[in-house]
Amino acid sequence: MEKTEPKKLSFKGVDYPCCASLTMGVIGGKWKTVILYYLMNEKLRYNELRKSMPTVTERTLSLQLKALEEDGLIRRKVYTSKPPLKVEYSLTDFGKTLIPIVQSVADWGDYVAESHSK
Repeated sequence: MEKTEPKKLSFKGVDYPCCASLTMGVIGGKWKTVILYYLMNEKLRYNELRKSMPTVTERTLSLQLKALEEDGLIRRKVYTSKPPLKVEYSLTDFGKTLIPIVQSVADWGDYVAESHSK
């Protein structure tokens, strides 16, 4: 029998051993999925996101927003027409493709909280 090399997947210059690894590499971690969850249905300003996630540090939130923006999942729009500076975050079309995944993760969390918590 011939051994075939596993298919390598690459995204933004990073190689992943499988499709699940790529997905988790892009949206994994403690805060990225939470940010995507809050942006699923509306555009939010930085402070609105921060209030939705009171335990995240400002540094971590800023870094995670930057990473999601660099990966093309969220859009950062700066309004400079009048002070104070207004920055708004929203999902890109590419980011919107994650809505079913993020919703499934949220639904599973609700299920666990209702059915398996004591």
